[in-house]
Amino acid sequence: MAATHIDYSRTRIHVVSDVHGNARDLARAGDGADALVCLGDLVLFLDYADHSRGIFPDLFGRENADRIVELRTARRFEEARAFGAALWAGIGTDRATAIEKAVRKQYAEMFAAFPTPTYATYGNVDMPDLWPEYAGPGTTVLDGERVEIGGLVFGFVGGGLRTPMRTPYEISDEEYAAKIEAVGEVDVLCTHIPPEVPELVYDTVARRFERGSRALLDAIRRTRPRYSLFGHVHQPLVRRMRIGATECVNVGHFAGSGRPFALEW
Repeated sequence: MAATHIDYSRTRIHVVSDVHGNARDLARAGDGADALVCLGDLVLFLDYADHSRGIFPDLFGRENADRIVELRTARRFEEARAFGAALWAGIGTDRATAIEKAVRKQYAEMFAAFPTPTYATYGNVDMPDLWPEYAGPGTTVLDGERVEIGGLVFGFVGGGLRTPMRTPYEISDEEYAAKIEAVGEVDVLCTHIPPEVPELVYDTVARRFERGSRALLDAIRRTRPRYSLFGHVHQPLVRRMRIGATECVNVGHFAGSGRPFALEW
């Protein structure tokens, strides 16, 4: 696949992930940078730190949000699904329609906050089918694709792997591995989820292992990119570590920090 060429004499890139509704800080995330990279999860369905924020509490209230977080944190996923289904049945509103309406409202705000240029890929809670309606000419959406920025080749793989949470953009391990393979050798490998390394996939607040990708880990070992950048795990045991020649960096839970990760060369 031919890579788009962008030539800067000196390049500074800001990288964010897990924006989860933080449009205010997103609007400033590109300040001082030549480009912004966003690794997904624009949508805020439920804030596990503040249960009053997100689509779920807007529809069902704080107390019900407290309960569903309690069930999910305890990994009682079947009970959580039954509890949620009862809430939806009680309001008499089509679930898909209500969620899409709320997501569209958030996307209008999030995409309007992106600076030009922005390079973005999907997170596991995103709805890829809606992105073409909101991504303006200054935003390039990539998934299983590459782009050249300032002489370095960036590869992008979006989405997550299948979990009991059943978030909107989860795919099979085989499909994910195919996208990693399609990206090939790059200087900077940008994904939403981390490689499958215990220190990188364990969330210390949620107290559970999130899903990382074995195919991504194998690709890092095989192709040796300079950087592997990712998000997804909001409070990992470690935020960065080396795997061979590659610096692996969790670029942070942007919704909470409001600070982008800076990459300069």
